[in-house]
Amino acid sequence: MIRPPQRRTVAALTLSAAALVGIVLHEGYTDRAVIPVKGDVPTIGFGTTTGVKLGDTTTPPKALARALTDVQQFEGALKQCVTVPLAQHEYDALVSFSYNVGSRAFCQSTLVRKLNAEDYAGACAELLRWRFFQGKDCALPTNAQLCGGLATRRQAEYRQCLGETP
Repeated sequence: MIRPPQRRTVAALTLSAAALVGIVLHEGYTDRAVIPVKGDVPTIGFGTTTGVKLGDTTTPPKALARALTDVQQFEGALKQCVTVPLAQHEYDALVSFSYNVGSRAFCQSTLVRKLNAEDYAGACAELLRWRFFQGKDCALPTNAQLCGGLATRRQAEYRQCLGETP
């Protein structure tokens, strides 16, 4: 018999260490500020954008500390817009997603509307819809070089959201 996941109020949850590792692996590391894609903002370390300007540099320990600070900000935003209890695996997947798309996009998404309506499976499925970059479907093999990592990340977040082990 499959047991439903044990859910707790989001106020009681924090990102797991494994999920933090997953975020930094998905983000990748750069020791100097770069514009990752045309039209984007400067990014450094493991995806940090706040207060970053071209010419900035970092080290892996500083970048990891900054990523943790960034994660805590995304957790705070998630806790403000998600009103239902979550299981740890759901919480981890949604913080990773929010870290990637931004708190505003996350909180205004259909995913959060479904989640707050207690449509947990529907909310997890919404992750798969966020696979587009510059109008291109990153799940298509023809776009793999441009943005295949995004589709891979969404698949991983989806599986994590459902509680599947990697």
